[in-house]
Amino acid sequence: MSGASAINTAERRWIRADLRARRAQAVLTVLVVAGIVTALITAATLLEDGTNPWRGLFTRGNGAHVWLHTRDAPDPAALKALDGVTDVAGPYRSAPATLVQGGKKTPVALQEMSAVLPSVGRPVLREGRWLDPGDANGVVVERSFARAAGLRTGGPFTVIGLNGATHGLRVIGLAESGDQGFYPEWTPGVAWTLAATLEQVEPALGRSESVTGLRLADPDDTSLIVQRTITKLAGQVQRVSTWREVQASMELDNRLLGVLLALFGVAGLVAAALAIANATGARVLTQRRDIATLKSLGFTRRQVVRMLVVEHGTLGMAGIAAGVLIGRLITAYALADTVVVPLSSAPLLAIAFGTALVVLVAVWLPAWRGGRTPPLPAAPVTPPRGHLSRMARLALLVRLPPALVLGARDAFTRRLPALLTAFGLAIPMMLITIGLGVWATLDGFKAHPEQVGQAAVLTVRPGSVPATDAGRRALADADVVAAYPGTEVDALVPGQTRTVRTRALGTVTDPYPYSVVEGRLYRDRGEAVAGQGLLDLLHVRIGDRTRLTIGGTPLIVRIVGRVLEPEQDGEVLSVPLDTLAPKDALPPQYYSLALRHGADPAGVRARLQEQGLEVSQAVNPADRLSVIRVIIVALVAVLALLGLANLLTASAVGLRDHARDLAVLKAMGLTPRQVMGTLVTGTGLLVALGVGVGAAAGALVSSGLIDLQGAASGIGAGIGRAPGPATLLLTMVTAIGASLLVALIPARKAARARVPVTPR
Repeated sequence: MSGASAINTAERRWIRADLRARRAQAVLTVLVVAGIVTALITAATLLEDGTNPWRGLFTRGNGAHVWLHTRDAPDPAALKALDGVTDVAGPYRSAPATLVQGGKKTPVALQEMSAVLPSVGRPVLREGRWLDPGDANGVVVERSFARAAGLRTGGPFTVIGLNGATHGLRVIGLAESGDQGFYPEWTPGVAWTLAATLEQVEPALGRSESVTGLRLADPDDTSLIVQRTITKLAGQVQRVSTWREVQASMELDNRLLGVLLALFGVAGLVAAALAIANATGARVLTQRRDIATLKSLGFTRRQVVRMLVVEHGTLGMAGIAAGVLIGRLITAYALADTVVVPLSSAPLLAIAFGTALVVLVAVWLPAWRGGRTPPLPAAPVTPPRGHLSRMARLALLVRLPPALVLGARDAFTRRLPALLTAFGLAIPMMLITIGLGVWATLDGFKAHPEQVGQAAVLTVRPGSVPATDAGRRALADADVVAAYPGTEVDALVPGQTRTVRTRALGTVTDPYPYSVVEGRLYRDRGEAVAGQGLLDLLHVRIGDRTRLTIGGTPLIVRIVGRVLEPEQDGEVLSVPLDTLAPKDALPPQYYSLALRHGADPAGVRARLQEQGLEVSQAVNPADRLSVIRVIIVALVAVLALLGLANLLTASAVGLRDHARDLAVLKAMGLTPRQVMGTLVTGTGLLVALGVGVGAAAGALVSSGLIDLQGAASGIGAGIGRAPGPATLLLTMVTAIGASLLVALIPARKAARARVPVTPR
């Protein structure tokens, strides 16, 4: 066997022996890196524009970039002749109806579609089959609406038309579309039917509308072409939706999760790099005698460095491989219900390569230092000498027990590693505190829905009773304290390039109790409050006036306040009902009900439904984002492992530095318990420092970071909550207590050893 191959064999044996000697720490390193990579891959999957479900659905269905809702059917040839329009979908007739399921009634839009799927704007069939002329009662339901309503292929689909007639239809398929958002963010739910079926449900043309899609040559020209189309149709357009609105609607919750994961992943990668560097440095420090012996036997500096890099880098590479696998499994299965497309190879490789680079740099620096170890078998490994630290002097001054004084001295024997250890613990603690802030924010949504525009728990529609009697019947219930009349219409924004939702709710004399975070609530006709998304869309500020067009009628309003608006990405304008023209406002479409404190919404809903009213319950933002709680728990577990890795490294270095001191301490009269207290105190002070700094930093920035994301998502700033003092204190005590228990295990073993621990 040649000399080179013998040395390579020796390297492999040494690496295997060292990994076997510290299996727990090796496994911990792999788990930490795997958790960080999993978070980064999941975040990139949720944040990457290409993984937005809209893109895949839009491409497969050859979607239309613009959808026009008009009173009458426009001439498709005239629309196709517009410059920039390459094709036209429809026009299709669409009519409102009511889906009846037992005592529950849900608004639904029935849209005409042919038995042959069109070339533009075709739904993507997911289950069952498409419309068949031989099955006149068959309907295909949009999948997110079907899930929310509990509809299944082959199940009944009973609807009531506006004329009051009941029609027994049947679900024959479920489909998705890139031309509209997911239910309930995008309402009402849609079901596609044959023209003959729609004619049977709604024979009156005046109670329906026409829907036409435009496929554009350049999506960036959307605003310009919409403006030209509205001008050409001369007041026929009632509502416009564009691909940008659909894309934003589908990505909102995904991006919230993605931003949270990205924050934890990037910061966690920094902390993981510190943990790996500390662990490698600690192994180099505790094995300097072995390394010196190897060099005296003929190992070169390059071979020593290579051996250390291979050993510790292999753990990082194993963690990266496991993280990639787990990340792909999570995005493929755990997030399957969110229609997330798997991450493409380019960002996946970028994450893996970037993480590998960080790991190798973190490993190489202490390995390079280990390669400079002189080839002296008896190289001593002793801690630096010097004066007592300020903390040790303070411990002496207040006359603490000797074990605590010695522990305070030992904590900062090696100042740079001590600070790196404290910093490595501070980052996970900061991220845990931010996660607790997100949790507290969701709890705030749940406990105080009125702070996010949901002062009314229930929404009542007339149903089978006269519209004038709906509000009176609702107020007759003992648990209902207020009923605010409301109507929602779509208004063309200035420039007439798209429509936004305009909510007329309450009146000037009895306004709806919005939670106004900037400005004030409306006090007179012509005043309005808006969500952050609408202010950004219109490029206006509080105090500005804006001109809208509702049903052909111009409306000029002055925005006097900003409210927290969780719907439609915050692109909602809210006005008093008496601001709208009577033709648009009366009779009210619904009543928003505020209930008595402590009332059961489900009970009130059941009683009102028995009176023939259609009642729906508001969906709290905390319910839509409940998956964040699961993610926080998982990330806290990864961060706890990261802190544990740093703690084990600090304990190992502390024991190695003071191995010779154990015999001296025992000779001085210290009991094993006092010796153990000395060792635990040294590690505990670093833990307390890192946990305290991390918790303070997290508490300071958590609400600000949440507000920044709230503003970016359109909800608006003002939603952020820092974790409560009791929660924060309990978390800090738990973290410090758990760390001390972990540090107690090796300290107890060393303190009870009969033979003093000596350098290897």
